[in-house]
Amino acid sequence: MTPPAAGADAKPLVLLSQPSDSGLTPVMEGQFRFVLAADADAATAAEARVLFVPGLRPVTADLIDRLPALELVSTISVGLDHVDLDACRRRGITVTNAGATFAVDSADYVVGLVVAVLRRVAAADAHLRRGSWATDGDYPLATKVSGKRVGIVGLGSIGSLVARRLAAFGCPVAYHSRAPKLPPCPYTFFPTVRALAADSDVLVLACALTEETRRVVDREVMEALGAGGVLVNVGRGGLVDEPELVRCLREGVIGGAGLDVFENEPDLPVELLDMDNVVLSSHKAVATVESIRGVLHTVSGNLEAFFAGRPLLSPVAL
Repeated sequence: MTPPAAGADAKPLVLLSQPSDSGLTPVMEGQFRFVLAADADAATAAEARVLFVPGLRPVTADLIDRLPALELVSTISVGLDHVDLDACRRRGITVTNAGATFAVDSADYVVGLVVAVLRRVAAADAHLRRGSWATDGDYPLATKVSGKRVGIVGLGSIGSLVARRLAAFGCPVAYHSRAPKLPPCPYTFFPTVRALAADSDVLVLACALTEETRRVVDREVMEALGAGGVLVNVGRGGLVDEPELVRCLREGVIGGAGLDVFENEPDLPVELLDMDNVVLSSHKAVATVESIRGVLHTVSGNLEAFFAGRPLLSPVAL
């Protein structure tokens, strides 16, 4: 994309950190002038005050340093592990994310994964489709969802909605986060993920990926979760030690997993594909027709507010 000449076009300039496949930029092209950062000439890079991040490719310190006038990094994601926040912090650059836009759909999806793994929905579906119901009889019994002890790592906008939904199944809910939530939080706090796993039948990961949470679920945590336990991850793939997860599933250390995210997307451990106690999806927990409309509202609202000098909709504390 070559920047148009200045003059009659008064639309505010917004640089794109990567090509957009989200469908958001065409909708907003009537309001803003988008230029791909990789295509920006020196004058355009020097002018740009806003960098829009429409995906999960890394936003590096090198890219940020190329943009001397940069004031805002606006992302479509909730997690910010792909953005060099230290570089933003040093420069005093404001960062916005999707806020709570994806929380409802992600929480619904967690419930779906919990049900699918515990009741072996995908495996039972495959059993029927390959004709095994007629030839081999019923698919083996699975285990119930109601009453299972649920541990949630990250009781933020997504985790708190997961808790409310699974509590309605009669599931006792506990959680781990950086600090206990203030009253009247009705859920039990555990100071470590291992202690939470030891007291859970289902362990849900709904926290951000940081240096502190990277591979927070290791073999020790999975051993604490136990042979009947289920791991559900809608946070980031890097929260889990994936090679150990594969080993623990293969060895029966844990009973199953529902995984929407992986450490090196779009690649994932191929061993998972043949495990009938694992339900997989391609980072789609957040994505519905409604949530994409919502993130368009949030992103465009942040950009409009920035250029108008109004308060932003979803600033992130750095």
